[in-house]
Amino acid sequence: MIPYPVDYVRATSVPHALALLSNDAEAKLLAGGHTLIPLMKLRLTHTSKLIDIARLPELLGIEVHADHIEIGPATTHAGLACDARLRELLPLIPLAANVIADPTVRNRGTIGGSLVNADPSADWPAIMLALDAQMEVASINGSRSISADSFFIGFMSSALESGELLTRIRIPLPGPDRVAYRKFRHPASGYAVAAAAVALQYSDAQCTGGRIGITGVAETAFRPPAAERMLSEGFSGTESDIAHLVDVAFADVKPLEDNFADSAYRIHLGKVMLKRALVDAATHG
Repeated sequence: MIPYPVDYVRATSVPHALALLSNDAEAKLLAGGHTLIPLMKLRLTHTSKLIDIARLPELLGIEVHADHIEIGPATTHAGLACDARLRELLPLIPLAANVIADPTVRNRGTIGGSLVNADPSADWPAIMLALDAQMEVASINGSRSISADSFFIGFMSSALESGELLTRIRIPLPGPDRVAYRKFRHPASGYAVAAAAVALQYSDAQCTGGRIGITGVAETAFRPPAAERMLSEGFSGTESDIAHLVDVAFADVKPLEDNFADSAYRIHLGKVMLKRALVDAATHG
């Protein structure tokens, strides 16, 4: 189906993009376009104006600072997958980037577009939860920071308000000592039917804590706080430890259900992915 006619404007700066957003309540931002354009074609969303932000220098690239890494939201999945600094400092990011969809999507799709869209089966929300990321957002009225824990608020819904733009993703350093990401891909879309990101801290070969991000299973990506507490309470990575932690992680989850996976199967997949991620991290470091 051919999209309906819309105005197209290429923003020249972040303030220009914000001004355009503030003047038109139906305007939408365009970066990679892998979600927005199909929705427009199917008439599932409507916009009067597309504001292209894909080439804005302020929204591109990766910056390494003493205590954090900043990622521009218009940075592509492929750009994150091949960055040597991320492989060294935050390997969970390239690990996830390499299993997103296919090469076409990875070369055009952006991390910011994925995060703002908040698809319950997207990869990046789980990664940002596991890495304790902060989302920097701006509007014509100023800027604010939103933690990953507060950013994903519901089905296809983020905390970004009307007129706001995600301008930077900030992740603290040093990163976790051991990480892993396991994903069961939908065979057609490449989205996660279920996936788990694990980020563990170690001291003298003993796990001292960590964070877990789960996506694909519920209406939004989530952390299992009770299971995370177990990571700092003598978690040894044994088979019995992992089995108990996995059961706790999914104890109160209300799973999604669709034609590919019913609720019981989706919970089963989520448990398998988390178990495998924990084994990867605890065993291989």
